[in-house]
Amino acid sequence: MFVAVVCELGSDDNREELHALLRQYGFEQVYRDLYESMTIKENVLPRLKRDLDRRTDSYDRIRIYQYPLEGTLIITSLHNKRWRKTVLRR
Repeated sequence: MFVAVVCELGSDDNREELHALLRQYGFEQVYRDLYESMTIKENVLPRLKRDLDRRTDSYDRIRIYQYPLEGTLIITSLHNKRWRKTVLRR
């Protein structure tokens, strides 16, 4: 499964902490605030979301793009400390 994580962070302290966390999960940095992984497992994503939620504040925004997951593109976003999920089907 392909997973990309895009971060829009309010402080540099959060940026360093989140980037270190994403590297621990096996993500590779593509651009400054964009990470990708082709090897992450679906059952690891809830734990990743929980860890990201713990390390962010209400000013931070995170989007997670998952493809393919049951033939769909799933976009999960964290905004104002709330997760929202969008499912795009063919």
